[in-house]
Amino acid sequence: MNIVTFEDVSKTYRMGEVDVAALSRVSLQIPQGAFTALVGPSGSGKTTALNLIGCLDRPSTGEVTVSGRAVGPMGRRQSADFRGKTLGFVFQDFNLLPVLTVFENVEYPLLMIQDMPKGKRRPAVQRVLEAVGMESQAGKYPAQLSGGQKQRVAIARALVGRPALVLADEPTANLDGATAHKVVELMKQMRDEFGTTFVFSTHDSRIMDQAELTFHLEDGLLIDESAAGKGGHRG
Repeated sequence: MNIVTFEDVSKTYRMGEVDVAALSRVSLQIPQGAFTALVGPSGSGKTTALNLIGCLDRPSTGEVTVSGRAVGPMGRRQSADFRGKTLGFVFQDFNLLPVLTVFENVEYPLLMIQDMPKGKRRPAVQRVLEAVGMESQAGKYPAQLSGGQKQRVAIARALVGRPALVLADEPTANLDGATAHKVVELMKQMRDEFGTTFVFSTHDSRIMDQAELTFHLEDGLLIDESAAGKGGHRG
């Protein structure tokens, strides 16, 4: 079963007097549970693709389907509701709220989006903090954490609502090589434990090697698609 499908998708932005094609007729499929990388240099279209999957933008032409739902026809409120129930996000700059503790940062999506009763929130937060090895840091604030610890908290926050799909935009950009490797291994572990599909954008070659399915983008075009252990084929 495919959790993400692009069918002949293009995305064009208006820049002054000029139309700029961020994506051009891209077709791809991401199976449920695949540890997937969108790779390419800056400006290749990978962040645009991630934004389309995340219902943060709509395709100009073609169709994007996520977890069985077409993204294009969704209104703003529908998109927000769908994101809250189906998607989790991990950002390169962590996006943790500095005035909240680790526990409160992870709990935040449940308060703001899912309106979950307190009796259910606490065990949900404790479970994901334990899973990412941060349960002992639950009372600390982001300023007291290392970069790797912040990213672990960000992953826990993305997972706490049990989303079907987690999107990670350059999740290792602010981490050293050893920490980046540990974070990617942690995401794989979380995929195995929670059954969540991870899709991340990166231009870090050390991280690309960890992906099971890779889509290479360049100038808005899908240049190559490859699956680990299966060889690649031209997309």
